Amino acid sequence: MGGIGIWQLVIIAVIIVLLFGTKKLRNLGGDLGSAVKGFKSAIGDEKKQAEDEKSTDTIADTTTKSADDINTASAHKTKEKDQA
Repeated sequence: MGGIGIWQLVIIAVIIVLLFGTKKLRNLGGDLGSAVKGFKSAIGDEKKQAEDEKSTDTIADTTTKSADDINTASAHKTKEKDQA
């Protein structure tokens, strides 16, 4: 009742081929494939860039933490000298 059967799909495919022709449909399929490939590569580039930024931030955080640890350690040594 509400579904599309195989015969309706065949009739629609025949009408589309008659309207546009096989050459135009082939070109359309190639263009669509190129667009999908470009989209996937752009998504991959975005993910790679985000991962690179994340790893750079991690390195910067580690460097900052090390500098903070050095400053904290030197502050403790200064306090110990003052107390002694």
